Amino acid sequence: MEPEPKPLELLEPPDPSGLLPESIPVLLWLGIAIGLLLLAALVLFLRRRKAHGPSPAQLRDAARNEAAAALAAARPRDARDAAVQVSLILRRYLTVAAADPSLFETHEEFITRADSLAALNPAARETCAERFAALASLKYGRQDPLDPPESIVTGGTQLLETLHRGFAA
Repeated sequence: MEPEPKPLELLEPPDPSGLLPESIPVLLWLGIAIGLLLLAALVLFLRRRKAHGPSPAQLRDAARNEAAAALAAARPRDARDAAVQVSLILRRYLTVAAADPSLFETHEEFITRADSLAALNPAARETCAERFAALASLKYGRQDPLDPPESIVTGGTQLLETLHRGFAA
C-alpha cells in the first residue's frame, strides 16, 4: 500500500525587514530636499544674471568713453594720418555702440548698405555719412590734404558726440 501523503502545512514566511537597510530619518531626507532646492535656485539666479549682462546704453557709454580717450590720445603725423585714426576710432565705436559691422567694411560698403546705422536718428545718420565721406576724401585723395591734423581730430570728437546723442533711448 501507498504511504499516506502528509498534509501540507502553510507556514508563515520569515520577516524580511531584517534584510532591508536601516531607514534614514525623515529630517535627513528633508534636509537633502531643501539643499537641492537651494542649489537649483542659485543656479537659476546665476544663469539669469549672466544672460542679462549690461544694457545697450551702458555698452554705448563705455564705447563712447573709450573712443573719446582714444581721440584725446591721438597724435597724428599729418592730415591723412589723422583721418585714418579718426575713422578707425569712430568705426570701432559704431561696431560696439550700434552693433554695426562698419569696422570691417570698406567706405563704399558702409555707405551703400541700406540698414547702415539704423539705430541712429536720421539727422545723426546724415551727419555721419557726410563726415565719413569727408574723412574718406582725406584718406584716399590724390593730393596731400592741407587741413591741420588737430582740426580733423576735433571734428572726430564732435562727430562722436553727435553719434552718441543720436541713438534713440
